[in-house]
Amino acid sequence: MTHGGRTEPARSRRGRTLAARQHHDLIRRGLADIERLNAEEHSQRLGLEESLLTVAIFGLDGDEGTTVRRAAAQGHADAQFRVGVAYNAGLGVSEDSNEAAKWFRLAADQGHASAQYTLGGMCDTGRGVPQDYEEAARWYRSAADQGHADAQRDLGVMYDTGRGVPHDDREAIRWYRLAVDQGDARARCDLGSMYEWGRGVPQDDSEAVRWYRLAADQGHVVAQYDLGRMYDSGRGVPQDDSEAARWYRLAADQGHVVAQYDLGRMYDSGRGVPQDDSEAARWYRLAADQGHVYAQYDLDRMYDSGPRVPQDDA
Repeated sequence: MTHGGRTEPARSRRGRTLAARQHHDLIRRGLADIERLNAEEHSQRLGLEESLLTVAIFGLDGDEGTTVRRAAAQGHADAQFRVGVAYNAGLGVSEDSNEAAKWFRLAADQGHASAQYTLGGMCDTGRGVPQDYEEAARWYRSAADQGHADAQRDLGVMYDTGRGVPHDDREAIRWYRLAVDQGDARARCDLGSMYEWGRGVPQDDSEAVRWYRLAADQGHVVAQYDLGRMYDSGRGVPQDDSEAARWYRLAADQGHVVAQYDLGRMYDSGRGVPQDDSEAARWYRLAADQGHVYAQYDLDRMYDSGPRVPQDDA
C-alpha cells in the first residue's frame, strides 16, 4: 500500500487492526475504565452532583459535614454513601480509599444501589479493598437487580469476559440490553461490539453500526472510534474516508490513542482529509506519546524521510 507515493509496510494494516481490536477490547472489558478510578466523575455519573457539591463546599468538618457524619454514624444509608464519596474523592477530607470502602460497604449492606455498584467497582479494581472479581460481580448484581444502569452494564462485562462469573455471551447481552433500555452509552457500544464479532447474537455489521452510532452520538469515545473504523473499512455502511476521518477526530480529540494514530494515517496519505505532513506528524506524536508502537514507527519514518516535518528535539 502506498501513501502519497510512499510505501507503507505490508504488516501495517494488519497490525493496526489487531492493535485497534486489542485496545477496544481492553476498554470494553472495563480494564481501562477511567470512570471507575475517577471518583468525582464516577459520582457525577451516578447523579450525585448536588451531594458532591454540598460535601465539597462544606467538607465533612463543616456544619453540613457534621450533619452528614452524624447521620452516617446513626446508620443512614445515603449519608454513609456520601461520606464514602467524600473519602473516595478527597472532598473535604484526605483521600482514603480504605475508609471510603468501609462507608460504601455499610450503605451497600443496607441495600443502597449506588453504594453497591461503587463497592463492586472497588472490588473489581482492587481500590481500597483486595481485588476480588466474584465479590465485584456479587455487588454489581445487587445493584443491577435494583435497576442500576451502570451496574447492569458492568455485570454484562463480567459475563462477557468471564471475570467473577462463568463466561456467558447471552447473559452478557441480557444485561447490556437492560442498561441500553436506560440509555447507557457504554452498553450501547458493548452491544455494537457483540454484533460486530457475532458473539451471543448473529454477526451483523449493520446492527453493529446502529449501536455504535447511538453511543457515538452520546459522545462515547470508543464508539466514535469504532464508527470511524466501520466507515474506514466499509463494513455495515458505505465506505467513506471523510466520515471515517470525522469520527476518528472526535475520538482523537478525547485522547483515544488508536484514533489519534489512524487520523495521523489519514493525513499522511490524504484520505478523507487534505494531505498534510505536519498534521500527520502531530497526530502520530500524540499517539506515540501514549506508547502506540506503530505511531512511534511512522513518526520516526517521517523524520528520517527528510525535510517533510521539523525534527522534534524534545
